[in-house]
Amino acid sequence: MEHVKRYHSLKTIVNGRELLIEGPISGSELASYRFDDGLKAFRIPEQQHQALIEIADLPEGRIIVAREDDLVLGYVTFLHPDPLERWSLAKLPDLLELGAIEISHLIRAGGVAKKLLEVSFADDAMEDYIIITTEYYWHWDLKGTGLDVWQYRKVMEKVMGSVGMVWMATDDPEICSHPANCLMAKIGKRVPPESVEAFDGMRFQNRFLY
Repeated sequence: MEHVKRYHSLKTIVNGRELLIEGPISGSELASYRFDDGLKAFRIPEQQHQALIEIADLPEGRIIVAREDDLVLGYVTFLHPDPLERWSLAKLPDLLELGAIEISHLIRAGGVAKKLLEVSFADDAMEDYIIITTEYYWHWDLKGTGLDVWQYRKVMEKVMGSVGMVWMATDDPEICSHPANCLMAKIGKRVPPESVEAFDGMRFQNRFLY
């Protein structure tokens, strides 16, 4: 399939900082920006910056950022699921995973995560995809936020729900390994029934248990 990417943006002010939330952006654009030192939830900032540049240049890859001038203070990524995960088994070209969303502590509690998703889903092309996110409590910044796992999950459900993502059941072992983990998804209105059926087949691979 053709992966159409249409640029959208909005401006907002958080903690006295004027932010531009924009995307999808190209790898070369992202390479020209600086990366905030506080963006280190997944790997050290320099390595994560490089990883995002590579994702941005994938045919299906989408990076939406929140930046103050040339300083990236938040981002969200979309790309095909990792080949090692069950979500890649059906090799669906119209399945994208919200792989990461991260906000610098400098602009936390300003609704930036919701605005990143708002810009992400402003592109009508997103209606051609099944968008999933796998939420694992060990990726959550419990220490930095002071929230427990259930409070953090409630926040994540509210953020993801702001663009129509909903909780979906699955027997995936990693998700089932802790009750706070969850799968959320949004099925675009132009996704064909055969893709939805294949996705449902990936959600449950041990039906004899139910």
